[in-house]
Amino acid sequence: VQLVESGGDLVQAGGSLRLSCAASGRTLSTSVVGWFRQVAGKEREFVVASKANGFGTYYADSVKGRFTISRDNAKNMVFLQMNSLKPEDTAVYYCVASSLRLITSEVRRADNYDYWGQGTQVTVSS
Repeated sequence: VQLVESGGDLVQAGGSLRLSCAASGRTLSTSVVGWFRQVAGKEREFVVASKANGFGTYYADSVKGRFTISRDNAKNMVFLQMNSLKPEDTAVYYCVASSLRLITSEVRRADNYDYWGQGTQVTVSS
C-alpha cells in the first residue's frame, strides 16, 4: 500500500491549506484513515481519524473546528482542509491508514496505523 500526500506549503497565519492523500494498493473506503503531524525533535501528534462508512470522526482538541477530514472513495483519496491556521500548526503532516478494525480508544495511537505516507511540510508564518 502506498500513500502519497501533497498540498503542503508556506502560508500566513489565518490562512488555509488543503492536503491531499492518494492511495494505491488498498481501498481506503473500508479503512480507518487519518492524519498525524510531527515537529522535528518531537513525537508524532494525532490530528484526526475517520472510521469507514461514517462510523465516526475524531479530532484533536487543538484542531477541532478548524480542520476537516474528508474522503473521495471513487478516487481513493483522503483530504484535510485546514482553516484558520496558526504558527503552532507548523509540522510535517502524514496521511495514515489502518488495516485493523480500530475501536474509538485506539484511533489516536500512531502505532495502530500500519500505512504511512512520506509526509508533506506545512509551515505557518506569524
